[in-house]
Amino acid sequence: MRYVSTRGAAPVLDFADTLLAGLADDGGLYVPESWPTLGSGGRGDYVETAVEVMAPFVGDAIDADAFAAMVDDAYAGFDHPDVTPLVELSDGIHLLELFHGPTLAFKDVALQLVGRLFDHELSRRGERVTIVGATSGDTGSAAIEACRDREAVDIVILHPAGRVSDVQRRQMTTVPSANVHNVAVDGTFDDCQDLVKAMFADVAFRDEVRLSAVNSINWARVMAQVVYYVVAAERLGGRRSPVAFSVPTGNFGNVFAGHVARLSGLEVPQLVVGSNTNDVLTRFFAEGAMDIAEVVPTTSPSMDIQVSSNLERLLFEMGGRDGAAVGAQLDDFRATGRFRLDAVQHAGLADGWAGARFGDDEVRACIGDEADRSGIVLDPHTAVGVLAARACRRDPSIPMVALATAHPAKFPDAVEAATGARPALPERLADLHERPERLVALPDDLATVQDHVRSCRRG
Repeated sequence: MRYVSTRGAAPVLDFADTLLAGLADDGGLYVPESWPTLGSGGRGDYVETAVEVMAPFVGDAIDADAFAAMVDDAYAGFDHPDVTPLVELSDGIHLLELFHGPTLAFKDVALQLVGRLFDHELSRRGERVTIVGATSGDTGSAAIEACRDREAVDIVILHPAGRVSDVQRRQMTTVPSANVHNVAVDGTFDDCQDLVKAMFADVAFRDEVRLSAVNSINWARVMAQVVYYVVAAERLGGRRSPVAFSVPTGNFGNVFAGHVARLSGLEVPQLVVGSNTNDVLTRFFAEGAMDIAEVVPTTSPSMDIQVSSNLERLLFEMGGRDGAAVGAQLDDFRATGRFRLDAVQHAGLADGWAGARFGDDEVRACIGDEADRSGIVLDPHTAVGVLAARACRRDPSIPMVALATAHPAKFPDAVEAATGARPALPERLADLHERPERLVALPDDLATVQDHVRSCRRG
């Protein structure tokens, strides 16, 4: 399996080089040269399906037995034997619980494997990297948990100051490992993401610190997320039976993984994108246009985003894999703050995609109503997904799966406001609010952040 950039001007790489590169050196995102075809097997066993689904993406870049061992090890520590269990709500919507990993969010499902892949490949090569990532809440803690104490990796995570929940922040800043560094940036998540992209675009800096990424710009993240779509289908009737999915969406990586499953042969007639007040993606699917607006803080902060990086991968597929055209589209978007699909491209989205937007009042009501109705407590992001599933479901005969992306205890204030009860953290995190924090506050300034990243490198 070889990988090409969505901008069309970067070297073609194998899986291992794509893993370590993260962002392509032309500013694009890596995708496979062609999409593999899913087999018809699978009995819903997570590790068994994960090895099978991901093997074509890995190709011969990593020994098959070594890869299978890493997959098994990555999910051995999850709190539920099914890794990502399915739970049925009262009205036939299924929840796919993705929060049973070490940091209580869906990012663990991919990053627990990605951390092991980095360790394996860097050890084999005798190299080390500096991982720099931006987080709107959950990626940071999951990436830190996956990379902490790894000798060949230093990791620096940028988060928007005051715009993540206390639990999200503390899960990052209370890790005492010497290779872990946290930066609170005076800005939004989009500002943090722009800083990361600018660091990758600075070739001299990139080479100096041996920069790499674990955000969903890294293909390995998306690859690992494809698995749970396939597993959900297996548990609901098999890979050849239709299943629709609703995904609370910010940076578009999670829902794009569902599209990859569809491109690989899974029967997914509908992918629903759920947005909060920051509804740039809902407007994209409804109108075929995007306009950058101010980021509005909400009770679902991981979705407080206006520029969704992984949408570039979808644009690449929609545009016939014309990298130069994608680059021109996105350069114009950055310059003008506006982007519009042509009529043919927009019409092509109508059958397979839908989107819906919900404000904090609707989210709060959903959390409270669901707790009363089924006894299931939703976090605010998952509530957006459930609301979108109910609003956009086209065929009640087809199972609809809403992705439950975080444990409710990660957002206790929002959940308590909706239900009157404060959700408790699992016992292993019960003392989180007493642990000392380690972080640096920096302005939204590229040179300042780059100097700090330099200072964080060991060896």
